[in-house]
Formats: sequence, structure tokens, C-alpha cells
Amino acid sequence: MRKVLLAAAMVLVAATVSTTTQVSEVKAAAAAQEKTAAVPPKPAANTAVSPKPTAKADAPANAHEFQGMVTKYCAGCHNTRNPLPAGAPLALDKANFADPGADAATWERVVKKLGVGAMPPLGAPTPGAAELNRFRSALVTSLDAAAAKRNSPGRYVLHRLNRTEYANAVRDLLGVTVDVADLLPSDGGDFGFDNIATALNTSPLLLERYLTAGLRIAELAVGDTGAEPGTATYTLGTTLTQDQHIDGLPLGTRGGILVQHQFPADGEYVFSGRLLKTVAEGLAGVEGHETPHLFIVTIDGKKVFEAPIGGKEDHDAAKPNTPVAREEFDKRMASQRIKVTAGLHDVGFTFVERPTQEQNMWQPTLRATQEAHNPSGMPRLRNAIIEGPYGVSGVSSTESRKRLFVCTPQSAAQEAACSNQILSTVARRAFRRPVTKVDLEAPLAIYNEERKAGGDFSAGIRAGLARILTSPSFLFRSETSPAALAPGAAHRVSEIELASRLSFFLWSSIPDDDLLNLAIAGKLRAPGVLEAQVRRMIADERADSLMTAFTGQWLQLRNLDKLTPDILLFPDFDDNVRQSMRRETELFFASIVRENRSALDLLDTDYTFVNERLARHYGIRGVYGSRFRRVPVTDPNRRGLLGHASILSMTAVATRTSPVLRGKYIISNLLNTPPLPPPAVVPDLAESAHKDRPSTVREQLERHRANPVCGSCHRNIDPVGFALENFDAVGQWQASTREGLAIDSAGVLADGTKVDGPVALRKALLSRPDVFAGTITEKLLIYALGRGLEPVDMPVVRGIARNASAQNYAMQSLILGIVRSTPFQMRTKLTNTGTAPTTVRAAVKE
Repeated sequence: MRKVLLAAAMVLVAATVSTTTQVSEVKAAAAAQEKTAAVPPKPAANTAVSPKPTAKADAPANAHEFQGMVTKYCAGCHNTRNPLPAGAPLALDKANFADPGADAATWERVVKKLGVGAMPPLGAPTPGAAELNRFRSALVTSLDAAAAKRNSPGRYVLHRLNRTEYANAVRDLLGVTVDVADLLPSDGGDFGFDNIATALNTSPLLLERYLTAGLRIAELAVGDTGAEPGTATYTLGTTLTQDQHIDGLPLGTRGGILVQHQFPADGEYVFSGRLLKTVAEGLAGVEGHETPHLFIVTIDGKKVFEAPIGGKEDHDAAKPNTPVAREEFDKRMASQRIKVTAGLHDVGFTFVERPTQEQNMWQPTLRATQEAHNPSGMPRLRNAIIEGPYGVSGVSSTESRKRLFVCTPQSAAQEAACSNQILSTVARRAFRRPVTKVDLEAPLAIYNEERKAGGDFSAGIRAGLARILTSPSFLFRSETSPAALAPGAAHRVSEIELASRLSFFLWSSIPDDDLLNLAIAGKLRAPGVLEAQVRRMIADERADSLMTAFTGQWLQLRNLDKLTPDILLFPDFDDNVRQSMRRETELFFASIVRENRSALDLLDTDYTFVNERLARHYGIRGVYGSRFRRVPVTDPNRRGLLGHASILSMTAVATRTSPVLRGKYIISNLLNTPPLPPPAVVPDLAESAHKDRPSTVREQLERHRANPVCGSCHRNIDPVGFALENFDAVGQWQASTREGLAIDSAGVLADGTKVDGPVALRKALLSRPDVFAGTITEKLLIYALGRGLEPVDMPVVRGIARNASAQNYAMQSLILGIVRSTPFQMRTKLTNTGTAPTTVRAAVKE
């Protein structure tokens, strides 16, 4: 069957060439659009294009009136003779004042800087805030008017599913949960996200992986009575403390792991655990116990195996630390063969909790993994292993088979019609559109090949399903344009394409039947329908992907995995608190979106989400257990994202706080005005420390900032970070440094606002609500479109935020504004592309 699937590889390579060609052609399409000035069709009801600009009452007619002001206060630094800033020069002496829309790249930069009050810099002559605001309003009015006249949807190219989208699509299509990290290589990224079409390239390695993944997933979905025994290993982090209950495991247990495992067939499986190996003394938790600990394995909450672990006998068995001794000890933690039915099951590997847990001099209060040499204390798992199947007896009626087998042939005569029905049903969902006879030719052909080779009906369906999963129609999100339309012209996407855009935005997955049926019937753009679908989809649990994927990249929560605070300075920091930090921020963002609260509440809200471990980290009393729950925030310093340990820890270094990292993070991610990259050679901060006495980080930075080259950027970055200096490197509150030095959190922001801590900094950020709301809108729009934004897109961002301001920037109003916008509703026709060249076909053949 694998040989037959190579036919799909040829099409995939052709799609890769098509993607590369589209990326190069898209610039030509944009230029052609300017010439054709195509007028898009009138949008249907409930579909808004880019909002028209609304000038303020006191705004001048155009920006030309401010040329003298710019010449006097700005062009002295920003000119063609003295191009500043270095690395990204901005020449305002030659800028187009008469028509800012023709020089949008320049003026959009000016709009952003003026929006946060960063120019002119502190201490420089200024015309005053009122005049600067009038200038910014004039620029915005002119830029928005030019964009409204152009009404360009931007550039959209063939879009390969990234790993998250692929896994979610397989889950929603077949009910199969897979670890895509084991199946596919990591995705590229751009503009801060990993779903950017131009970064999602295709390679020969990826083609091979897709073939392997398609075969594997088809086997798990259909089941395979011929499945060969294999081993699945789930690894726990070495810094994971395992003294508390794990959510989802039976009450009365502690530590371990709960996994969802897809069993390919009814048969017998072996379940085993491996303990954490210490540096010198063997295995963790096998010494110093009068009574052994009890290791257990559960399947769907029911105990199926137990083994005592610990005590002198086990310690003596493991202490030689030789392969033979280790193998003998491992057998103690391995079950006999246990019968399990095919399909998805929850498998737990854990320990029975004791009424009291031992403490010793090696073991700190919160983290049980600090001393890597310690063989005593509690046993801690390092690996959970599932082997099998052995003695396959069949395939049960799993949830995946129930979804897939929409019919069951009662005779050989019914098999052809039934196979057609099954494969056409799954192809419709997989391809996100009605399927044609041509679409089914390849899956049915490989189905027939498998039947001719002696496979039964299920084997044939499995082969046909694998072909669907390796089809470009599944792996790529493609859109078409009317043949009669000139290249570069803009047009609305079809409702079926709109449904796909919507589902991958909110779910990172394929449309469900409700959404797809509305699109096929031509009712998705009917009055009220699109909004109702957006709100329904946000409430659906599948929108959890938006909450985790978007926050993981916009707020950079994925970087928490790289966080390694110094173990001696922060002995209580472990993987448990790291995971809890990330989950707090994800749940917090999800509550703001699903409750349709203001985007500004992300900065200032009186609640958060914690479990016992995170509550102890924060010093919150009365929270017990591993389950997260909503709790009030009574400390004003902790309100909103600025008080989240996830962000505070990511923006520190291993041994101390970093005002530079925190300041850069906030002005980049929350205000969207990132500083320029640092110069190639930057002096070590330690060089600025006092030699004869301890120095605070602030004192070192102030000496470092005395260098004019450094000071030009640090004067905007450092004051923001100083305001958060009372939070230490793991996000806990500190009144003074470890050396007992007083903390000075006072500073002056780029716009002249004085701040002296988290409360004042939050107030300063909220004083410019349009800036923060615009940042969220811009990031969401990039994520929704799967492409970076250009200067000509910024009026769309402002229009969405401006309209949402009437609802106090309610999150769902921002999302609805994106869904109704021109870039989301329309596309630009690219130039026509030909077939894959001969070299591509030759490469596949080879």
C-alpha cells in the first residue's frame, strides 16, 4: 500500500512548487491590483468590509499642514543625511506629506510611535501633546481613507496545515489522538506565529513523514488485526515533583502521569514504569522505607496492576547499577499481559498516597527533586511504557470506527456502494467541501488494490483512508478565484472557503458539520448567521486551541519550557509550578474571551486561576488539590497579566530579575513598539557592578546606560522593567533584594508618565486603551489570516478596534470584527500557475 501512496507524494511536491511560486507571484499580484483597481462585489448582509475612517472633529483636513512642525522637531534626527534610528532609518525630510497613503510604510511607523508617546524623546524640544495628537489624527485619517479607497484584502497563498492543525483535524475527523511531535518535524514560524503560510514549507523529509503518519493514523482509526507489537514511552520531566495528586487520576494517589493512549487492536498489553535515575546512588525512592510504596497502573480509572516499590530488598537489587541489575529491578514494575480493547483509553501510572509523607534533610518543602543524588524519599517515575499488542483477538467497535463506518455491508454485493459511502463521507469532512467523482478515484482505487491483495473490507477502508490523509486536499488549505477575473483583482472567498478560514482561526481544525452544511447551502453570510456561528464556536471546547496556541505565541508562554531558574537560589521551583504558571494564563485569557469581557481586563482584573501548587507559590491560602479554580485577587500588584508569574519568570534570567527583558517584553508584546535589535557587541551587565559593595540591578543598568549608544534604547525600555522589580525571578513578591538592598521601582516612561510599581505601570498602559486593544487586534489578525501584516493592513486593524471601542473593546467584538473584515472575507487572485515541472516528477520517481 505504501507504494501506491507514493502517487500522493507527486501531488504534494507539485503543491510545494505551487506554494513557492505563489509566494513570488503574490507581489506581482499586488502590483496588478493597483493597476486594475478592481471593485469587489457588494458584500452580503452580516458581512462588513473594512470600516470607513472617522476623522475627529478637531483633525485637520490633511497631514500636509504639519510639514513645518516635522521639519522643526523631527527631521533634525530623522533625515536622509543622518538616518536614524540605526538599522531601521526613518527619513522624514523626504516623506510624502501630500499623500501619506502612498508612503504608508513610513507614516505607519510614525503613527505607532506617536501612539505611545515615544517621540520626540524625553528632553528633546516638542510641540506639545495636543499638537502631536492632532498630527497623528491627521495621519490616521489620511491613511485610513487611502486604504478604504484601495480596499485591498492583502495576499493569501496556499497554506499547509501546521502540526497543531494536523493533529486537531485528525482528532475531529476520526476521533484519533496522536502525538504529532513523534510523526512530523517541527514547523517554521514567522511574525511570531507558526501558522504563517509562507513559512510552512514542504520538503522530501516531510513528504515521507506524511505518508508514515497517514498509514499510522488510518491503522489507529480502523484498527488492525495484523498489528505488530510496539512500544510507546511517555517521559516525565526530571524536575517534576510527584508528591501531589494528578488531576484525572483516582483520588488517593500521588504523582505519576495520566496518558490517553490509542490501542490499535483488541489484545494483550504490558504496562510498566521506570523510576528516575539519580546521579550516583541508583534509583529514586528505593531506600529508607520500612514499608514499600505501592506503584499502580489504571485503565479508565480501574486498577489493573500494582507492585510494591522501595525498601532494602529493592535498594540492594538496584544498587549495583549494572544493566543486568537494572533489568531485574525493572521487571518488578512491569505487569503481566493485560487484555485491553481497541480504541482510546486513559492509562494512569501512579503511586498510592500515604497518610503521611516522609521528609528528610535532602527534601525541601515544595520541590522533591532538588537533590539528584538522593535515593531515598518518594519513588518518582521517569518513564511510563506500554507494549503490545500480543495475541490480537480482533477490533472492537471503537469511537473512531463508529464515526468512520457509516454503513456496514451485509454481503459482498453491498461492499462497493458501502465503501463509496464511507470514503466519500470522510473525504467531505477532510477536504472541507463537497467531493466529486474525481476526488474519490484515488481512495477507491487503493481500496480495490488492497481487496485484490487479499485484505478484508476493513483493510480496504484503511488503505483508502490513508490515501485521503495524504491528499493535498487534506494537507493544504487552498482557495480558487473566478477564471474570468484578472490577476491582481480582489474578490470575496466562497462560503465554503470562509467556513474553512473560520474554523482554522477559532479551532485550528476543520469545520464541523453545522458550519460546513451552512456554507454548502449558501447560508453562512445570511443575516445573523455568521455572528451566531462565531459565538457558538468560541463557546465550544475546540476553541481551547485558540486559547493555548494564540497565548502560547503572542505571550510567548511556550518559552516557559526553557525556563531554568538557579536551583540554589530558587529551590522550590519545579516543573509543577512551571506548568501551573502557563495554565493560569491560558485559563485567564480563555475566561476573558468566552465571557466576552473587555480586552482591557487582561491588564486589570480582580480574579485569576490557581491550583494548590501555584497558590502556595503566590502565598494564597485555602486552595487545595491539583484542580484549577477561579479565585479573587486581593493584592493590587497581582491584577492582570502584569502579575502573572508566567510572564514575570520568562522575562528574568536564572539568578536575578531583568528590567531589560521585562521592559522589552511589554513594549513589544503589549504595546507593539519593539525596540531595535541590540548592537553586535554589548558589554556584560556585570561589568557595571560596583567592585566594593553589592549593587542592585538598577544601579548596574544606570551605569550601563551612561553609554550614549546604549542609552538611546534603554531610556524607553528600562523604566517599564523597573516598575516590576518587586517581583523576583520566579514572579514572587520581594520587598528587598537577597542582599538586603532596597528596591527602587520608580521611573519615567517614554511619554513622560511617572511610575513606581505594577499598579502605576498598569494605569499608564490603560491610559492608552486604543494602543493595547490595537495590539491584540493586530496579533489576532495575523493569527487568523496566517500571514504577516503590511502597512496597508493597519487601517483595517484600527477600524476593527475603533468599532469595538463602542463595546469597551469586548473580546468577541474584536474577533467578529476580524471575521467581517476585508482581509478575512476576500482574497487577491494570483497569476495563473502551471503544472509541476519535469524535475519534480523525476524527483518523486527517484
